[in-house]
Amino acid sequence: MEVTLESVPNFSEGRDRETIDAIGEALAEQADVLDVHSDADHNRSVFTLVAEEPSLIEALLAGVACARDRIDLRRHAGAHPRIGAADVVPIVAFDHEDRDRARECAQTLAGRIGTELALPVFLYGDSSPGRGPAFYRRGGPESLQHRITDGELQPDFGPSRLHPSAGAVIVGARRPLIAFNVNLATDDVQVARAIASVVRERDGGFVGVRALGLELPLAGRAQVSMNVEDYEASALHDVVQRVEEEARARGVEIAGAELVGLIPAGAAAAAAGAILRIDGFNASHLLELRLLERERRLGRSARD
Repeated sequence: MEVTLESVPNFSEGRDRETIDAIGEALAEQADVLDVHSDADHNRSVFTLVAEEPSLIEALLAGVACARDRIDLRRHAGAHPRIGAADVVPIVAFDHEDRDRARECAQTLAGRIGTELALPVFLYGDSSPGRGPAFYRRGGPESLQHRITDGELQPDFGPSRLHPSAGAVIVGARRPLIAFNVNLATDDVQVARAIASVVRERDGGFVGVRALGLELPLAGRAQVSMNVEDYEASALHDVVQRVEEEARARGVEIAGAELVGLIPAGAAAAAAGAILRIDGFNASHLLELRLLERERRLGRSARD
């Protein structure tokens, strides 16, 4: 029996409900769609889906094909950086033992996107260590094409020219992460950018934290947009506390926060334990997870 994997594809459309629904229907033909998060300011939708490997690949191919046919980056405007209609397609293993399977799945998917959909594909994460989505998004699609033409980069699969309307696709295997945004009670994007520079790893902040300061014109807010890539090394509640401290130091309050997609139970448990001041509280103390583990044990015993 194949191992269930997760994917969290990001598509460059967060306003047109018809297109968002069409992509969701394409994905749902072969996979279970657990969550959809659409943001009009980012002009981006993030889907969370799970399936066994063959079905997951077919679902993602259908979703990327739908995005290619319906999204035109030449008319796209949004706060979030992007280089593709189907901008980034991660394959996520729930367990460390399945990371090789996730890499194999990502490699197969990337090859088929390049061949069957005629889109340039770039690998990242575990599939191309040292390279993340930001490496490819720098300067947007036009800059990426210049880097290809100048010989700095070449797609790992597919044609060497970006699709005129759909751009390119970033594909890779990665560990689970938390996508989390904190909205500020100001429209001053410079404040958000200053806070982002304090908390992100590359500028000396939290390990595994990627952060951007973004302007949200429709909401009239500035936002610190974050990916917490190692929530065990950098607890989410510690990151949020630091964002709040930095905001207040600049005379700004927190207007709210939002989770993009789903959160691992371990990270939620750690945050709950910290807020409730329960020493040693972790996911093993969650009733539902204990029950799920019991069901898995009973299932294995029955098969044996």
